[in-house]
Amino acid sequence: MIIVHDILQARENIADYIHETPILHSSQLSEICGNEMYFKAEHLQKTGSFKIRGASNKVRKAAREGTTYVTAASSGNHGQAVAYIARQLGIQATIVTPVDSAESKKNAIKAYGGKIEECGTTSAERLPRAKELADEHNGMFIPPYDDPLIMAGQGTIGLEIMEQLEDVDAVVVPIGGGGLISGILTAIKQTKPKVKVIGVEPDTANDTFLSLKNKKITAIPATTTIADGLRTSQPGHMTFPVLQKFLDDLVLVSDEEIKQAQKFVLERMKQLIEPSSAVTVAAAMNGKLGINDNNVVCVLSGGNVDV
Repeated sequence: MIIVHDILQARENIADYIHETPILHSSQLSEICGNEMYFKAEHLQKTGSFKIRGASNKVRKAAREGTTYVTAASSGNHGQAVAYIARQLGIQATIVTPVDSAESKKNAIKAYGGKIEECGTTSAERLPRAKELADEHNGMFIPPYDDPLIMAGQGTIGLEIMEQLEDVDAVVVPIGGGGLISGILTAIKQTKPKVKVIGVEPDTANDTFLSLKNKKITAIPATTTIADGLRTSQPGHMTFPVLQKFLDDLVLVSDEEIKQAQKFVLERMKQLIEPSSAVTVAAAMNGKLGINDNNVVCVLSGGNVDV
């Protein structure tokens, strides 16, 4: 497992490549949710999502080792991040995307200098292809979540939250493969263990929920949830033990609840977030967090939306 030292080192490694994103507050959502609602604005991050943190930490290491070619398997945000940081470091990048990923995300990957190869609709299909391409070109595969450097990079969000907001009772985090929440869990639970960390999944992409229930990694079939960044088939082998050890709760939200939350944030807060971000707001708006009169921080993980 990673430790706080790894996250502190990651923060130093990636400082030149990322933004320290702000924390927003909504009085209207606070009234609706019965908590003081704050939002860690990773949708305002470079490349439009938190993914640049872990990608920068990993690709920077690849560059220092002399790697000149990297690959990634991504529905969009991780691919954008890898393409962006690879170009910054003078490295070629090929991103293997699902055939049904948003055109806006694929266009962004191309704009950042990445090449695209489409493969299947699930992570189980595109991950092996990305690894194969890396081997063919003597390059390095950059995992989307199941990697210590990726997890540590994402964990820098947890450090920032604790520093930016003095009194935090709970942090609410989207769950896909688990890289984001495992990093945040490590940062928070090893520094302020009394702060609750609550994960959120779409109810049709509930692989981590089932895995925790079954006490072992459990795969699910392909899903078409609107939260396309959370369509992993199972949690990571490195990320899952962190969740088992530290996670306080995991709740599920429906696609309709996600849509309503995304619309509310756009209309009332004037912030454009993607559905994968909106799961945390949906959980809060629908009373699923099980807490009241607390200071709650929802992580808004990205804002890359196909309009």
